[in-house]
Amino acid sequence: MQAKTILVVDDEDGVRESLREVLSDEGYRVLDTADGTRALELIRQEKPSLVLLDIWMPHIDGIGLLKEIKSQEPQTNVVMVSGHGNIHTAVTATKFGAFDFIEKPVSLDGLLLTVQRALGELSVPQAKKVNGNGSKRRKTARTGAAAAKNGAAGQPIRQKTLKKSVVISGQGLHSGIKTGLILHPLPPNSGILFTGISGDVTIPAHLDYVGSTGYATSLRTRGFAVGTVEHFLAVLHSYGITNLLVKIQGEIPILDGSAVEFCHLIEEAGVHEEEQEWAEIVVDRPYRVGIEAGEFISIEPAERFSVRYVLKYPKPVGLQEHSYFFKGPDFFKAEIAPARTFGFLKDIEKLQSMGLVSGGKVNNCILIDDKKIINTDLRFPDELARHKILDILGDFYLLGKPIRGAVTAHMTGHSDNIALLRELRSGMNL
Repeated sequence: MQAKTILVVDDEDGVRESLREVLSDEGYRVLDTADGTRALELIRQEKPSLVLLDIWMPHIDGIGLLKEIKSQEPQTNVVMVSGHGNIHTAVTATKFGAFDFIEKPVSLDGLLLTVQRALGELSVPQAKKVNGNGSKRRKTARTGAAAAKNGAAGQPIRQKTLKKSVVISGQGLHSGIKTGLILHPLPPNSGILFTGISGDVTIPAHLDYVGSTGYATSLRTRGFAVGTVEHFLAVLHSYGITNLLVKIQGEIPILDGSAVEFCHLIEEAGVHEEEQEWAEIVVDRPYRVGIEAGEFISIEPAERFSVRYVLKYPKPVGLQEHSYFFKGPDFFKAEIAPARTFGFLKDIEKLQSMGLVSGGKVNNCILIDDKKIINTDLRFPDELARHKILDILGDFYLLGKPIRGAVTAHMTGHSDNIALLRELRSGMNL
């Protein structure tokens, strides 16, 4: 079979030589040039399967050259490469048609994985290798038929990914940094994977990688962390997305404090149903964390997934209660996704002293003082309880599969959600 051609466009001789050597060793035919005009000629003549394009070159703008390539040869995949990139540069490049964006100095593992994805060569065994979690992660990624053997699975369900890559920008609630997401489809049995711009370290969206649960859920491994994942994961959970690569810089953007824009993002990309199956986890008996008279969360067997949440704060909040039964993504989008995060004015100074809520704004958080909600009108009378359900939906996707059972929670938060998941995993030997 004829080797696939990759064109490297970079003004640094050493970079071109290194990439040529690495990619040639992998069996690809490699062309290279430092000239943008020559790059366009080579693309027309050689029809490369992939172009690796430096974003910063003398006398030419890499983004401008990207636009020209996509205009003349729209089917040609282009991966942008830069030593001065950040998530915003990556988002911009993706919006203009780049398949992906990687950083210099180029990580060998990250480069090869990106090339394999761009060329459609990322097989299921390779996708599992990306997870980097050995047998534990593979256990949670079993197909529906295999999982059903131990009585812990329901009816097989088709795995899903996105039809195309999409991007979104925003600001982190706790870090305050400008951030964004780039979502890429992945093959079956890959799972939900978070990675940085370089792509060399990935974190599976899985209980094994929970780093902290104070005021938000974060994931961490090998010096790489992703914060405030719960709203985004709630959307993936509700839309049934099982395989996805998520490029992120530090923290998931808070947007308006709800999950509605993430719903729009998934719908913009479109949901692709894959051939392979998996199955939900069917709760076998009651599990509980906390005490009945105070803060507690429990789950028990049921015919479908549901969450009942009760919260009680002093006025002006008072008692709020909401029950949610999963009826598909449209119902989630209408009833739970619009519910925004909330905070009490008296707690803001404490949170700021802890280095949190640096990105909190009047338009992305419900602020409450001793007398009233001070910055907005509620979207639902029980919006705070609905937002707590949103958090539970996100955290409960960290076992890697949907769960069939009835959840009841009273005044709980992320730490309680994660504690119950650990009890469930231990009790069911997941």
